[in-house]
Amino acid sequence: MDLLLRDLKPEDKPHWLELWAGYLAFYEQELSEEQTELTWQRLLHAKDGLHAVVAEVDSQLVGLAHYYWTPSTWQQNKDLYLEDLFVSPSVRGGGVGRKLIQALVDICLKAGGSKVHWQTHHTNKTAIALYETLAEQSQFIVFERALD
Repeated sequence: MDLLLRDLKPEDKPHWLELWAGYLAFYEQELSEEQTELTWQRLLHAKDGLHAVVAEVDSQLVGLAHYYWTPSTWQQNKDLYLEDLFVSPSVRGGGVGRKLIQALVDICLKAGGSKVHWQTHHTNKTAIALYETLAEQSQFIVFERALD
């Protein structure tokens, strides 16, 4: 498999939409068309600090990684937060996810960042198995409070 990792381009939208829909379906989530369009625009133009790296095989997008930078009160250098990672089921197990994460590590290193960090759902055993080969599990527990 000839894999190309690169930044998101305007002509990627149809393929990105397919991957995004797959990602949302995996997590059993629904977003409005307006939110999806806002997310696309943010990623495409790096608005609000959001960025994307995509994986391409034979001119077809097969994976995405959305990320942003976070400053720290504990250190001078910023951290890179991986918000969304999704790989098409057709190529899962072929190393695409691993290579997308490595691309983010490389971006972070080049920018002088301190670390790459991310979360996954505790039921996502396949992803956890991969992540355990790439990073250490944090000792922190995540809390959320939704604001209606």
